[in-house]
Order: sequence, then C-alpha cells, then structure tokens
Amino acid sequence: MDKLSRWIRVATAAPILAGCMLGVLYCCRPELIGGAPPLQWGLLCLTVLPLLAYPLQRYIPGFRDRGREGQRSLAMVFAVIGYLLGCAGNALLRGTRAMWIVYTEYLLSGLLLLAVNKLIGKKASGHACGAAGPVALLCYFGVPALLPGAVLLVLVWWASLHTGRHTSAQLAGGTAVPLAALLLIHLLSPLL
Repeated sequence: MDKLSRWIRVATAAPILAGCMLGVLYCCRPELIGGAPPLQWGLLCLTVLPLLAYPLQRYIPGFRDRGREGQRSLAMVFAVIGYLLGCAGNALLRGTRAMWIVYTEYLLSGLLLLAVNKLIGKKASGHACGAAGPVALLCYFGVPALLPGAVLLVLVWWASLHTGRHTSAQLAGGTAVPLAALLLIHLLSPLL
C-alpha cells in the first residue's frame, strides 16, 4: 500500500493533471482550446514549466539545500511563472475565453493557496488543489468528468492521508481553493 500511495501522489501531481485536463478538453471540446498552438502553449505553461522545478531544484541556490521543502517552494514559483506566462501567451495568441478561464483559475488558485498557507498561516494542500482544479474546470466546460473526478479526488485524499503528507482539513482546504477561484471567475465574468 505504501508504494501504491506514493505512486498515486506522483501520478496525480498538479502539472500532470493540468496536462490531462487540457488533453481531455482538446478531445471533447476542441473549440474551447482554439487549436494546436494554444494547446501547446497551455501544456508548456501548465505542465512542462512547473515540472522543470523538480530536476532544476538541485542547481538553484536558495532551493537546493532545502530538500523537499525547497523542491515544493520552487515548484510553486515555477507554477506561478507558468500561469503568468500562460496569461501573457493567451493574450498574444488571442486565445479563447475558455483558455482565459483556465489560466485565471490556475493563477487565482495559486494566489489563494499562497494567501492561505503564508498569510493566514493555515496549510491547504496544493496536491488536492491541483486535483480538484482540473476536475472543476472540465465540469464547468460541460465535460462529463464529475464521477471520474470524484474517484480521482478520493485516490488523492487516500494517498495523501496514507503517506502522512496532509490532514483531512488540509485536503479539504486544498480542494476548496480551485472551487472558490472558479466561482469567483464565474461571478465576475460578466464584468470582464
């Protein structure tokens, strides 16, 4: 069970699930992505760039000597840079409204996680956030992902609890973050 829970945590890392979400969206609702270049840009910004933090951590001063904590911190930095580049690229590519929602949801979720974890001093699970966000986006765009998404979230919660990485409260907080971000985007979208 230990190996299975560790494997689930690796396979459900936020950048991997972001790439899966973009792939599913491209297959089910390609008009929302807007073609291959926006898809490729999204994969670069939401998947490749955040994943690069893991191998590069050992070479970047200020992060290399901090072990797993340095790795997580650098991954968050790379992810936010990816989200900002995603927004900028979407503007240059004249991306679809749906891709604006995707990038904004990721950026807001990252900022909300930062606020909860650093400013408020509570710990919300980035892993749960990274799993719930793609599921919420797929459902928002009309892709029937609720049941498989619920199974995914159960697996993420189980693996995180089994490995002792998070408490139930931290997982609940992380799961709520992208839902709150998407609700905020939905409420404000008529104003944008």
